[in-house]
Order: sequence, then structure tokens, then C-alpha cells
Amino acid sequence: MAEERNLRKVRQGIVVSDKMDKTVVVAVERKVPHKLYKKSINTTSKFKAHDENNECRVGDTVRIVETRPLSRDKRWRVEKIVARQN
Repeated sequence: MAEERNLRKVRQGIVVSDKMDKTVVVAVERKVPHKLYKKSINTTSKFKAHDENNECRVGDTVRIVETRPLSRDKRWRVEKIVARQN
């Protein structure tokens, strides 16, 4: 009987840096309510993601998936490129 993996976190964001080898920085934006005033605020989190073939370019929209630690601060990998920057 095959064991099933736990569900992995999936995020979608925009590549903001591709200067490293096999690594991209992805900015993920989400809306959270303000603690006091309850107004929606956009917050941005940056994740370093593993890009095995160096395919991603700045401005591309990508889907990243949580994975085991690959380096000191790289815990995500690029699953697929959703949209290319022109």
C-alpha cells in the first residue's frame, strides 16, 4: 500500500529577482484585514524558490510549492510558470 504525502502549501506570485543560480525570489501578495480598523491591506511576502532549469525571468507569474529545506532560506520550488512577462 502506497503512503500518501501530506498536502503541501501552494502560492502564486511574481518573480522579482532571478540573479542567483537555480534560485528565484517570488513576491506573494495577499489581503489581510487591519487589526483595529478591519480595512483590507495588501501585504507582500518574499520567498526564495528553487528553479532547476533557470527558466524564470523577472516579471513572470509562477506557482510555487512548499518542499524540504534546500538551503539556508530556500524552502519552496517552482512548480510551473503560469504567465510569461512580455
